[in-house]
Amino acid sequence: MYPVKEEIQKMLSRLPEGVNLVAVSKYHPAEYIQEAYSVGQRIFGESHVQEIKQKVEVLPKDIQWHFIGHLQTNKVKYIAPYISMIESVDSERLIAEINKQALKCGRTIDILLELHLAEEETKSGLTPEECLELLDSGLKERYPNVRIRGLMTMASYTDDESQIEREFERAAQFFDEVKAKYFATDDYFKERSWGMSGDYELAIKHRSTMVRVGTLLFGPRVY
Repeated sequence: MYPVKEEIQKMLSRLPEGVNLVAVSKYHPAEYIQEAYSVGQRIFGESHVQEIKQKVEVLPKDIQWHFIGHLQTNKVKYIAPYISMIESVDSERLIAEINKQALKCGRTIDILLELHLAEEETKSGLTPEECLELLDSGLKERYPNVRIRGLMTMASYTDDESQIEREFERAAQFFDEVKAKYFATDDYFKERSWGMSGDYELAIKHRSTMVRVGTLLFGPRVY
């Protein structure tokens, strides 16, 4: 078995105060999550509705599940009863559906708005302009069962560290702009989710509060 406990402990010891670890557990068995849980890890990232459902049924109830992949609107109802945060929200249509399903469950669901800042075309997400347009349209008021906690982005997949840093810095500056204009008095709007296994240290330099790390903690995907 992969030394999950040791890797989780190593990672937690490296992260500065104020930075949370989202352990990306997709494609890894429930046993690995249980190992991580046993040394204090509580936030886990999944991106497949069926897989997360199976894990929720057999793992401790105080785990905070983050949905980190592309989420289709017709799948929201399946995760709405228990999801802690949906990090990959990139359209008003999806926000409206999350609000509708949260209302049915008597919950408020936390989300992050996903930004497309990478120079790669393949990444999904809102451009900064689209994000501002959405917020200008009164998003907060119209969807009271959705709570926007911050922003998420992914850097380009490249070895060029200066490019990665440029993208993370753009995200950090844009976060400040959004915070000042729309959430100045909302303490809950504080999350900056950027950084993965290959670039989390650079992300932390650029004020990330949440790093999504999988391979370093769990090894190659199991299934």
